[in-house]
Amino acid sequence: MTDPGSPVTPPPGVPITAGRDEARRAAADELAKPVYAHAKPSLTRRALDWIGHELSTLWHKAFGTGAGNERDGWTAVLIVLVLVGVTLVVIRKRYGPVRRQVAADRALFGAESPLDAAGYRRAAEEHAAGGRWAEAVRARLRAVIAALEERAVLDPRPGRTADVAAREAGALLPDQAPALLGAARVFDDIWYGQAAAGPQDYRRLVAVDEAVAAARVRVGGPAGGPR
Repeated sequence: MTDPGSPVTPPPGVPITAGRDEARRAAADELAKPVYAHAKPSLTRRALDWIGHELSTLWHKAFGTGAGNERDGWTAVLIVLVLVGVTLVVIRKRYGPVRRQVAADRALFGAESPLDAAGYRRAAEEHAAGGRWAEAVRARLRAVIAALEERAVLDPRPGRTADVAAREAGALLPDQAPALLGAARVFDDIWYGQAAAGPQDYRRLVAVDEAVAAARVRVGGPAGGPR
């Protein structure tokens, strides 16, 4: 007689009950968002498998034959939600630098016809007036870099990224270096990290623009003249 062996536990991803299936699908949908697009597939897969395993175990203990009661079931659901939340936080923290690296490879100025610094400032104000804060932030950072190019502090370079521009400008404006890098980070987080943009982000870029415009720049090191 053939030994049926131990009961076969369905692998992660195969639903056992409708409730667990919905919870797992919600977790999978969250991890499939673009913010996690650059996470290593193996780690993401392991995270999903782990969530599925814990969910299956808790669900079985709470709702399995002769096990627990309705209160235990809801307790299991809450535990699973906490586990999912912790996993997502860990992945966000781990792969934030990866997203920033991807952002560092993208040019600040697009292929469209460039404006001068004043033109970018006008565009930024128009976007801000319309509540388009992401566009306002981008236009204002472009104004900062365009103004430095007009002052011959930075050489015009269409392919320059926000991070590169901030580092190059910060080398010539040491007092403004932290603010410039912070402005680039705000831009990257909004445009490539899916962070929500708001009026406070735009005000921060305006302050950086004004500070950089008023700063004295020494070109060519100590031998250079002030600008």
